[in-house]
Formats: sequence, C-alpha cells, structure tokens
Amino acid sequence: MNTTCLVVLVDKQYVQLIWNTFSDVKRMMGSRFSDTKLQKDIHTWPFKVIEGFSDKPMIVLEHKGVDKEFTPEEISSMILKNLKETVEAYLGTIVSDVVIIVPAYFSNKQRQATKDAGTLAGLNVMRLISEPTAAAIAYGLDKFADPNHPLQKTVFIFDLGGGTFDVALLTISVEGTLSVKAVGGDTHLGGEDFDKAMVDHCVHEIKKRHNKDVSKNARAMGRLKVACEKAKRELSSTFEASIDIDCLYDGIDFSLKITRAKFEKLNDGFF
Repeated sequence: MNTTCLVVLVDKQYVQLIWNTFSDVKRMMGSRFSDTKLQKDIHTWPFKVIEGFSDKPMIVLEHKGVDKEFTPEEISSMILKNLKETVEAYLGTIVSDVVIIVPAYFSNKQRQATKDAGTLAGLNVMRLISEPTAAAIAYGLDKFADPNHPLQKTVFIFDLGGGTFDVALLTISVEGTLSVKAVGGDTHLGGEDFDKAMVDHCVHEIKKRHNKDVSKNARAMGRLKVACEKAKRELSSTFEASIDIDCLYDGIDFSLKITRAKFEKLNDGFF
C-alpha cells in the first residue's frame, strides 16, 4: 500500500531529516528546470531536484533506499489536501469549492500549475486571486460597518512573504466594491533570500576563521539556516542577535553576533 504523509517539522526535526524536507515549492510551480533563478535555488537546497520530462523540475524523495519523484504540483496538492481535511474537521462538512490566492506576479504557467495542484487535491478551484487583493478584501470587509468610512478609500498593500513579494494599489468603496489600480512585485524575493544572505555570511566567516568549507555539509548548513532564521526574527525587535551553534562542523563551535545594521547591509541588494 502506498501512503503519503505530510509532516510539519520543527527546527530539530528539520535538521535531522534535511535531505527529505522540501521547502520553497512555490518557487518551482510552473517553472522550467533550466530556469536561471531556479538553478541558483537548487544549489542552495539540501533536497534533490532533477530534470524531468519537458524540462520540468522533479523533487526527489529517498525512502528506504528507493528514490521517488514528485512534481511541484503534487507536493502542493498534498498541502492543499491537508488544509482541506483540517477545515472539514473544523466545520463538520465537506469542502469542495475553493478560491486560492497566488502572488500578484505569478505567470499564466504558474497560475495553471496552482490550479492543477488544487485539482490533484480533489478541489474545485473556482478562482485564483492575487495575495494583496485577498488582503485588501479582508481589510475592506472589516471596515464597511464604520460610519466614518469615506465613499472611497485608497489602500496600498505591501506583502513580503517567505518566498515572494507583492504590492498592490486598490480602492475600496463604502459598498464593498474593490478595484485594483496597479500591482507589482517579485516572485523570487522573500524571507528565504534574507536567510540565505546571512547563511552565506556565516559560511564566509567560518572559512576565514578555520579554513573550513561548511557549505559542502548539508546537515551543518541546515543547522546554520535554522540559527540564522532565528536571529533574523530576533532582529525585528532588537538591534543585535547572536548565532551560537555547538559542534557545527568537524568539531568546530561557531558563534557570531550580528547587528540589525549588518543584516541590512548584507541584504542591501534587495532593498
């Protein structure tokens, strides 16, 4: 019997199962394996991505010595199916019709791949709407009962997520009519890129201090990524954070203090 299991991993489990833990699947949706940006990402991921039929990226899962290949749509469908089951358990009813939100700058191929994932999950995808538009709808619905609401309100939505960045300029009328005036964004910019800049900086520091290249060790890179992401979150509320990892690689303990100013300098190419 073939069983597919979707597991949400905490940091420790992520490091232990790093080769079989998939992330950033959204960046692969509707993309070609030969795409330059995707190739750059593949070199930073601990899991394996190979070229499939018609230049399609295929994610490889190793289980008991056997490799199994999945399309990005199949991985996404597992997540959607899990969400479907969670919602059905909460509502106590069957859910079949859905609206899925996507980055504003998703291409037609990326949007179609998202629809395909919904279909694979057993869902009827009634419509795709952009992420900033969805945020504006939620914001607008919350304000309609306000007697001081103007006849028309202009809203600017800024949505910087883990892997994509979207902005949108919209107007919301007092009756609830929403009109999109302009959208923009980058489907390859998000928190993951900020994490990677910090990880690259740490790899450089380790090489400078100990003449060791930690980038070749997937488990060490996984631990480094978890520590850098934690430091990044801390820098949202503090001006300095510490990265401390015992026995990171080849018996080396790594410790580094990083300031918010340094973090911004590492990522100034994105700002």
